[in-house]
Amino acid sequence: MKAVLLDGFGGIDVLKVGETDKPTPKEGEVLVKVVATSINRPDLVQREGKYPPPPGDSEILGLEVSGVIEEVGPGVSGWEKGERVMSLVGGGGYAEYAVAYADHLMRIPDSMSFEEAACVCESYITAFLNVFMIGEFQDSQTAILHGGGGGVNTAGIQLSKALTPNSKLVVTAHPSKMERVKELGADLVIDYTQTPDFSDMIKEFTQKKGVNLILDHVGAKYLEPNMKSLGYTGRLVVIGVISGIKAELNLALMMVKRQQIIGSVLRSRPVSEKGEIIAEFARRALPRFADRSIVPIIEKVFPLDQVAEAHRMMDEDKHFGKIVLKIADA
Repeated sequence: MKAVLLDGFGGIDVLKVGETDKPTPKEGEVLVKVVATSINRPDLVQREGKYPPPPGDSEILGLEVSGVIEEVGPGVSGWEKGERVMSLVGGGGYAEYAVAYADHLMRIPDSMSFEEAACVCESYITAFLNVFMIGEFQDSQTAILHGGGGGVNTAGIQLSKALTPNSKLVVTAHPSKMERVKELGADLVIDYTQTPDFSDMIKEFTQKKGVNLILDHVGAKYLEPNMKSLGYTGRLVVIGVISGIKAELNLALMMVKRQQIIGSVLRSRPVSEKGEIIAEFARRALPRFADRSIVPIIEKVFPLDQVAEAHRMMDEDKHFGKIVLKIADA
């Protein structure tokens, strides 16, 4: 089968389209004929040799797939060959075929294209997990979502507006993306290039109450303004550390305000735990995709042989929403 293979680790020049063996589904797995996948930030980190897949998962890049079931593995029930599915995968998405755990599959609603479905499992489930399941975000509350315009950020905005329509969202964004973030539903958009310490704006916006939740992928640089912006019993959920891993923390203030700092990753969680997360997402959020309340935002669809250009677009942060890699025709 065709797949994107790594010729060592490094920049986009290590990405090569070549031939490799088609995987075989094991107990509890299915083989998916992949129609589309998407580019996610962890793919770039893995390409650089800094984010290896969990033991036993494919070393081929790609954390989500959409396609049709090609083969049902042993011990699997409730799924049939030919069904349109999307799935989170531990690796292997940049290929014509990928194996997925049956418990990680979701049926693609009739109203969705394969390209749209390829956007759901990594970004939207990550946002759902951290905003609603871990962050316990409720209607009428206020949240800060960092990284305006990225896949997880746009997913977080869309999910929040659909599931908690009375909530308030503050989004930090690059000036080139601020207007589109506002159009997507953010109540306050902050230019992070001009206001790296956003805490005074948050204090004014919330009338000194602070926010209930912060979803952060920046890490060390934002720890101090994040904690100053967080209200009593607020939760800071850290899902990335692009600015560094070490920063000072005022423990006394955190204790007095009864705040929580929670670290979270999705890829390395146990298979069964991922299955539970996906089942909850399918129950609460997937109907909003089916009725088109939520429509994945796609910046561009690249063919498989242009994978390097797709990575370049994400490297240069020129996208809004998701970048899709088309593997094959449906």
